[in-house]
Amino acid sequence: MNHKKIISLIGLSMKAGKIASGEFATEKAVKTGKAYLVVVASEASDNTKKKFHNMCEYYKVPYYEFGEKTELGMAIGKEHRASLAVTDENLGSALEKQLNMLA
Repeated sequence: MNHKKIISLIGLSMKAGKIASGEFATEKAVKTGKAYLVVVASEASDNTKKKFHNMCEYYKVPYYEFGEKTELGMAIGKEHRASLAVTDENLGSALEKQLNMLA
């Protein structure tokens, strides 16, 4: 059940225009302090995971591995996405709460 909730929260964030998706946009959101949460697909390359994990640790942004690339892409109405950042504090914390329930 939680899985669907997370996907719909990501979709809601996208509709609100509060998602930066794709490697470049996600990285930019983190480095400019706009990201409140980063989600990387669990099937993303180790290199991508390591890069975002380290970056998020450095910039103190919550980092989560969740779902598949196609799933993340569908949630935001785009093709598959390996990474995305939520750029709204409230949506970010709502998403984080759901992601923590999965852990």
